[in-house]
Amino acid sequence: MTLPAGNFLFPAAATAQNAVDAAASQLSSGPFDPAKVIDLARAMSKQPQKKLSLDLPDSVQNLNFEQYASIRRVPETNIWANIKTGFAIEPMHRGFIFNSPMQLFTVEDGNVQRINYDPAEFSFGKITPPTAPKDFGFAGFRILQTGSEGTREAAVFYSAGFYQTIARGQTPGVAARGLSIRTADTQKEEFPNFIAAWIERPVLAANLVVIHGLLDSESVTGAYRFTFRPGEMTIVDTECTLFPRVAIDHYGLGTMQGTYLYGPIERRRSDDVRPGVYDVAGLAMLSGQNEWIWRPVANRQNLQVSAFVDENPRGFGFLQRDRDFSSFMDDDQHWEQRPSLWIEPIGDWGPGWVTLLEIPAEAQTNQNIVAYWRSRAGLVAGTEPTFAYRQFWCWTPPNRPPYAIASRSRSGRVPGAPANAKRRRFQIEFTGDILGDETQSPDVTPKASASTGSIVAVRFVLVRAQKAMRVTLDVDAGNDALCELRLLLESGGKPVSETWLYRWTP
Repeated sequence: MTLPAGNFLFPAAATAQNAVDAAASQLSSGPFDPAKVIDLARAMSKQPQKKLSLDLPDSVQNLNFEQYASIRRVPETNIWANIKTGFAIEPMHRGFIFNSPMQLFTVEDGNVQRINYDPAEFSFGKITPPTAPKDFGFAGFRILQTGSEGTREAAVFYSAGFYQTIARGQTPGVAARGLSIRTADTQKEEFPNFIAAWIERPVLAANLVVIHGLLDSESVTGAYRFTFRPGEMTIVDTECTLFPRVAIDHYGLGTMQGTYLYGPIERRRSDDVRPGVYDVAGLAMLSGQNEWIWRPVANRQNLQVSAFVDENPRGFGFLQRDRDFSSFMDDDQHWEQRPSLWIEPIGDWGPGWVTLLEIPAEAQTNQNIVAYWRSRAGLVAGTEPTFAYRQFWCWTPPNRPPYAIASRSRSGRVPGAPANAKRRRFQIEFTGDILGDETQSPDVTPKASASTGSIVAVRFVLVRAQKAMRVTLDVDAGNDALCELRLLLESGGKPVSETWLYRWTP
């Protein structure tokens, strides 16, 4: 297919008039150097953001989901589909809500080769294919793992600035963002896009894919490097260098988003045959002071923002702790098979907050639970901060508490409570080997507190044979609009469980 001399992002080298054009032209063809992606991001940050055209031909401009889903890449045209690399790349067509353009390149034998858009490489079903000889870019790409067991989708990177992957045997759920800016802030939130990616040709024996990404928004540009290793636990190493165009006092690293519609701790929207609909049970944290924290999440009536102050966090993530099908009874979605996402910072991130957003939602398609690390120090225009972290997409994180965890959290009405009283009963079940060993945990007792209101009753049952303790709290909020609850199991004055936290909003 014949294309115009330039393209939507990188002008032809002959027309390069400034540092952006010069840096871009070096990444369109010829030898590849990861430092050139950093050079391009730096050069772009010194100019206002270039708004990319979202226009598409009329036949694919305003598609609904079913129409968009009918557009399929012809499998034989996938990148490396016929080469034994262990992986293939499937460029994704733009359309529906996936409208931001991304330009794709491969790196083979050290050289860059552009992936051109060609409608002949897609099957459009009943939709009229585009005919204009124009590069519309892509909505992102899928990483397909290939081998003797067939082909499976291993990861998806979207031009809209987020990506998903899974461990072996899982179904997609929680998603990660490259960067978040002013999320749920009073100022306008920005959604940085991945506008270009350079994908290194994999080596079969290595079982990994390296992706270099270029991120852009009104306030910042960024150069990213992802090292993707699929397996029983899929590991994604992320390195990024950010180039703020302006001062940014609110940005998020390691941003993740998932779904909680209803479940055992919050059932306001549970008029459904299924007992639960969620792929995120809660937010786990390992603080810089080595405290393990578990915060169940919920679908709130009003937006709730929680900030957990820390310095140099050792890890945090969204976990799906309920792996029992009977907790969901959903043969289509299989919420019990969704991945947990655990992040471990590499290097010091300094003081800041793990920020949790719980956003009201009415549908299971909304990823209404968001978390990220917010640094106390903002981004300063003209600086070039670098960050690195490792993501574990898994069934259970590799780093876990050395004592009991809060495996189940439930809430319900308090029987016999006055109709006008703001009271709620919470039942938390802790499980772990330490609870089954009387020599390690003699005289286990719960330590519970409430920031406002009062805890009017505490009851607990320790079942050594089950290695479990169930704690029931009856809480009275009084005249307060919210109540922060805290619960910890202790033995001999020392913790034998992670710290359970919850915000009750009567």
